Amino acid sequence: MKFYCFLIILLISYTCKAQNHILGIFDSHTDIGNVSKTGTVEFNTNSEEYKIGGSGHNMWENTDSFHFVWKKLTGDFIIKANFNFIGEGVNPHRKVGLMARHSLEANSPYADICVHGDGLTSLQYRTSIDGITDEKISKLTAANILYFERKNSNYTIMVAREGEFYSDTVSLDLNLGNEVYVGLFICSHDNNVYEEAIFSNVRITIPADEDFVPYEDYIGSRLEIIDISSKLRKVLLNSKTPIESPNWFSVGNSIHYNGGGKLYEYSLDDNHSQLVNTDFATSINNDHVVSPDNKIIGISNHVKDVPDDLSSLIFTVPINGGKPERITSTGPSYLHGWSPDGKDLIYTAMRSGNYDIYKINVNGGEEHRLTTAEGLDDGSEYSPDGKCIYFNSSRNGKMQLFRMNTDGSEQIQITNDNYNNWFPHPSPDGKWIAFLTFPENTDPEDHPYYENVFLRIMPVDYSEIKVLAYVYGGQGTINVPSWSPDSKKLAFISNTNFK
Repeated sequence: MKFYCFLIILLISYTCKAQNHILGIFDSHTDIGNVSKTGTVEFNTNSEEYKIGGSGHNMWENTDSFHFVWKKLTGDFIIKANFNFIGEGVNPHRKVGLMARHSLEANSPYADICVHGDGLTSLQYRTSIDGITDEKISKLTAANILYFERKNSNYTIMVAREGEFYSDTVSLDLNLGNEVYVGLFICSHDNNVYEEAIFSNVRITIPADEDFVPYEDYIGSRLEIIDISSKLRKVLLNSKTPIESPNWFSVGNSIHYNGGGKLYEYSLDDNHSQLVNTDFATSINNDHVVSPDNKIIGISNHVKDVPDDLSSLIFTVPINGGKPERITSTGPSYLHGWSPDGKDLIYTAMRSGNYDIYKINVNGGEEHRLTTAEGLDDGSEYSPDGKCIYFNSSRNGKMQLFRMNTDGSEQIQITNDNYNNWFPHPSPDGKWIAFLTFPENTDPEDHPYYENVFLRIMPVDYSEIKVLAYVYGGQGTINVPSWSPDSKKLAFISNTNFK
């Protein structure tokens, strides 16, 4: 949403198939200790999955024997992954997981998040060379979503089952040195047996500094897409400077995003980004929407010579670029939705000290207030049939999702949990609603940068809500409509510091 204070910077983006070699994001792979069968790794550049295999007698006591796919890292980091064993397995104590290791010696100090074949999940660690391995057992068994973080000398694991929130957190303080080997591992727990597992959605994140100043200090961004059916994610674009709010065209094969106050178009056909000419509008925030006929794009731009807290106004620009036409006369106004018939825009605006949702004709004129509740109303978007508007509101304490008629009547709450839910986006086929969830302890009226957030999805009958993706992001991750035209994929932004 809002409260933007833009750092006007030169946007230096670089595209890559960020995993474009045999080991993807990792440096190498190694058999640790005495193994009878050589370990292997296969990286699928299309699905970004890692198939790793290996043997090894165990990872316990004062020596280890397993296969390790690793990258050298310094400082703080987060590594996340989904995994599945291949086959039934031989030993119930076969194990896979994520690890940070002082060295590649078999007796090295280390910490890991380890899932056994029988479901036991724990934080295992060795505090010194030749020391005896110990563990802290998680309450959750049979986890297949893994989160492993280092902050200073503190190592933390969080685990979940697919589609659910992280349900348990385990931490310890351990000095492994500033530079460590970080990656994926497998151990068959029987040195004569070769076991395999698939790791997917593997992300190494270098988080923002603890003392970063919001809206002044920024880190890099990844433009990603996720397949709704397979839950597999793919990185389209890495940017060393921040980009936000991907918006998929309803026809064609392009995605708009903003960065450094400007608007860009990314082509999925040739994996190339180009600047959209928006003339004088060079302080664009992350609220932009493409018209239903794909001829115009609406933007929210901060206007010069107007106080920062009032300066965001709504404009429309030809889809291929041109001079913006001003739509709203008063700020702050932040665009979020376009009616399916192309006639109206809906947006969040502060008037008389309160943020509410308003509607205005696409050619401008008088604005119409749709919500009047105390608190923040935001994130408005039309249903594909144009019969209702979805939005989020803090009126009842936590930020939750609501639905109303297009004239503002019959406002009904559709989520009710202890989290803070933002930006409901109905799928083009009208079957799903995707939205972003912030942790319980987040200020309900804030959606900050650089948090562990959840991209969630539910059917339009609001029945079963599931986590679709576990993301380090927040502000700018999914503020605007980002469904693919066929409703099979979503685009979103995750964040990391590219050092």
